[in-house]
Amino acid sequence: MNETAQKRLLVLGAGTAGTMVANKILQRLPQWSVTVIDRDDIHDYQPGYLFIPFGGNQPEQIRKTSSAFLNDAAHLVFGEIDKVDPEAQSVRLKDGQEFGYDYLVIATGTTPRPDQTPGMLGDEWHKSVGEFYTFEGTQALAKRLESMTSGKLVVHICELPIKCPVAPLEFAFLADDYFRRKGVRDNVDITYVTPLDGAFTKPVASRELGALLEQKNIHVEPDFMVESIDQEAKLLKSYDEREIAYDQLVTVPVNMGADYVGESGLGDELNYVPIDKHTMRSVEFDTIFALGDAGNLPTSKAGSVAHFSVDVWIDNFVDLVSGKPMSEAFDGHANCFVETGNGKALLLDFNYETEPLTGTFPIPKIGPLHLLRESRANHAGKLAFRHIYFHALLPGRPLGLPAEMSLRGKDVPEKSTAPTQPTVPTF
Repeated sequence: MNETAQKRLLVLGAGTAGTMVANKILQRLPQWSVTVIDRDDIHDYQPGYLFIPFGGNQPEQIRKTSSAFLNDAAHLVFGEIDKVDPEAQSVRLKDGQEFGYDYLVIATGTTPRPDQTPGMLGDEWHKSVGEFYTFEGTQALAKRLESMTSGKLVVHICELPIKCPVAPLEFAFLADDYFRRKGVRDNVDITYVTPLDGAFTKPVASRELGALLEQKNIHVEPDFMVESIDQEAKLLKSYDEREIAYDQLVTVPVNMGADYVGESGLGDELNYVPIDKHTMRSVEFDTIFALGDAGNLPTSKAGSVAHFSVDVWIDNFVDLVSGKPMSEAFDGHANCFVETGNGKALLLDFNYETEPLTGTFPIPKIGPLHLLRESRANHAGKLAFRHIYFHALLPGRPLGLPAEMSLRGKDVPEKSTAPTQPTVPTF
């Protein structure tokens, strides 16, 4: 590498993680050349998809342009990525353009893949078989729910990992509230179908969320591994030969990383980049990092993970290119609001070592937010975050939340040995 040449950072993807990376690098290393590649100039606030089927967010409130949030010094290129050549340190687009790099950040996220489940795609796709993980899907689902006054609504997860794993739970809770407000809840049966053995992956959260589902008369069908969907008979079928009838299916398809990741030999079976869970660096190529949903971190694929991991990554990266060891370690910190209907939400805060617990956040005993407990303050916090996202998070402004999770304010079981901070290795 020519030490006198301008260093080149190439960022694939102008979503949450990619935009934050580009903006933060240009704040800390303004002398660097930063190029961002994405397929188009559309940037959606994806958490806003959840509210559209229930008459909430309007499309113009969640759909913006990518270029509006990138530092003017960043070079934004539109095109489809064909292949990454990690040995040559170059990326080729399908139109033939090639871009070299000194360091590469893969931030092209994860995408719903309905083609991975037999029978999911067909004449009834985005009709009686709906989804809310795409802009088009959530708008189509709004029209379906508007006309629904009775029948069987089934909310279904194919398999994990998925983008924002609490979103299907939120959809079930909001559907309950939506039909109650319409005065037809008694005529609509709601079933939550999951491959997990309960409402969530961790015991305390699963217990609290499961109780909430039961309280709202939402039936849970656990351990359901989908084999196929019969659109004509309107049946969801599992490998163990269970069948669940629906009038309206709201499914979360298999999620996968970008195809070019797998085709370039950089991904696992789901096209996620295998990375070190503390540094987000490729386990195979020292010049490649994966951030946001593109890597195989053993934590939620959520916007908060992108936020906290990028905060850790930027400090490590500045040290790395300065010839110092990367001494910061991402602890898997994630937090997310869970909409529960009736103008309330609860909050989860956890990391690799510590499951979601009850308590208060961010100030012990004061809050004003409550962990794993419904409150109107939590709901207000979720609604307010859209403004924070566009005006502070994406531009790379500090939000005042530490990247590391703290146990302060949490009700820790007596037998818990979870550390307040992870052991920090040096890489």
